[in-house]
Amino acid sequence: MTREICLYAQVHQPYRLRRFRVFDIGTGAGHFDAQQNRDILRRVAEKCYIPTNRLLADLIRKSDGRFNLALSLSGVVLEQLADYAPEALESFQALADTGGVEFLGETYYHSLAGLADLGEFKTQVLRHRQLIEHRFGCRPEVFRNTELIYWDELAPTILELGYRGALVEGADHVLGWRSPNFVYSAASAPALRLLARNYQLSDDVGFRFSQRSWGGWPVTAEKYADWIVSSPGDSAHLFLDYETFGEHQWAETGIFAFLERLPSACFDRGLKFVQPKTLVRRQPVAPLSFARPTSWADAERDVSAWLGNRLQDAAHQRLYAVREAVLRSGQPQLMEEWRRLSTSDHVYYMCTKYFADGDVHQYFSPYDTPYDAFVAFMNVLQDLEWCAKAEAPEVRMAG
Repeated sequence: MTREICLYAQVHQPYRLRRFRVFDIGTGAGHFDAQQNRDILRRVAEKCYIPTNRLLADLIRKSDGRFNLALSLSGVVLEQLADYAPEALESFQALADTGGVEFLGETYYHSLAGLADLGEFKTQVLRHRQLIEHRFGCRPEVFRNTELIYWDELAPTILELGYRGALVEGADHVLGWRSPNFVYSAASAPALRLLARNYQLSDDVGFRFSQRSWGGWPVTAEKYADWIVSSPGDSAHLFLDYETFGEHQWAETGIFAFLERLPSACFDRGLKFVQPKTLVRRQPVAPLSFARPTSWADAERDVSAWLGNRLQDAAHQRLYAVREAVLRSGQPQLMEEWRRLSTSDHVYYMCTKYFADGDVHQYFSPYDTPYDAFVAFMNVLQDLEWCAKAEAPEVRMAG
């Protein structure tokens, strides 16, 4: 019988590319669609960020801090909040001021760097830590890699970077018969604690909340709290996209009313909210080994959402092949653009999966087809490489 809840949400929006054509290469045309990025960011801020932040802050205050949660905001979403929706950024800072929010560490650019280049991975993680300290005045103690991507080889690096624990997916192929509702240790770095997502309970809200054809519908706060209590283990780890509230699940579905009722329904059943930084100080019940990269995406719980076809593999490999040329250029702006291209969303848009997973990918993509996403990305990357080589010291000296 579970008696604790660890609630966490991811906040992220990428810099979307403009429809970059092959004829634009070498013309000096901009790579990113500022208008689209502004419009989407402001829409999500109005539908999700501002009302959810206001509600959560009210719930934390009314409960005298007994209700709490953890958030992970990518560096690129914080940049866009500052540029396009400063009132939304202020609402996140007001939420932080309640003292009921723990901020987690991640890669600044929400990237796949951990799969490709550990040096780049460390750079992005440290830069993200500095940003969180600047914006919210706290130093993250627990790490959440992009889309919960984790495997044994990454654990020592996470520990080396100063984190006590990491959030991971409670995938069946890893847990087997075990429950995700416990604190585990990393098999490859025993001092690192692992908090596994309870994907059944998490997805009941994140994906199934408004599905009238689902047997669990409608999901009331009281019914959901009963499900948590009956789930075996110590602490239920409920990890969601923040955009669940108001964007993926519209206000008309009752998602805000559900969230408003949830703390009291849980308190009535003897449940206690606890943050990741508290859980990672506890003794683990057992080690967990992730032999291959595992994520919270799709039915496979692997990295095939980003690296599952030849388009994605080609784009990912080419991106990291260009990195050295961009570094040699000595131009900080080119490196910044390269890192924005490293955001995982760009290869996510190239996914060619079908059925239920394909519907999810199509919902998030600004492109008509995965092939359009691939062409736009590769054209921008080729232009970036062209610019980098033109700016390389040896080229400038020769000129």
